[in-house]
Amino acid sequence: MSTAITLANGENMGPLLSLMSRRATEATAEEDTDEAQLARQHAIKPLLEGGQEGAVWLVGPVRAPLGYVIVTFGWSVSAGGREAWVEDIFIRPSVRRRGIGTEVMHAISTTLSKSGLAAMHVRLSGGQAIAASFCARAGFAPQSDVIVMSDVLRPRAG
Repeated sequence: MSTAITLANGENMGPLLSLMSRRATEATAEEDTDEAQLARQHAIKPLLEGGQEGAVWLVGPVRAPLGYVIVTFGWSVSAGGREAWVEDIFIRPSVRRRGIGTEVMHAISTTLSKSGLAAMHVRLSGGQAIAASFCARAGFAPQSDVIVMSDVLRPRAG
């Protein structure tokens, strides 16, 4: 693999939050708010502390990362073990379409598989053809017999 990936920790909070802010601004075309930034900081803190909730990988040089991948963990009876959900992936626009994201997702999948995880999933909203194409190149396949439904138990901060 030619693209470096590093398991993030608390020391990487600043660069990670900066990238997350860029992603939020890109996705909404609106200025990111302090409230949203605080909510993200609160949400990712446990992932940077090495807990079982999940992990964050920085893509590229740690001092000036090109992107990140956020994965959370759970248990699946149907898969017969631990599973992972790709919560977010972001690669800077200036380096997209060079295979970096696909390469990184393959490396993370391999690492998690060797760690005993049974499956990795990603949720996509309708109309995300580019994201769906990326996910297919990274090894994900649509599950025609599954519909993800949610009961939001507490309002999301921010």
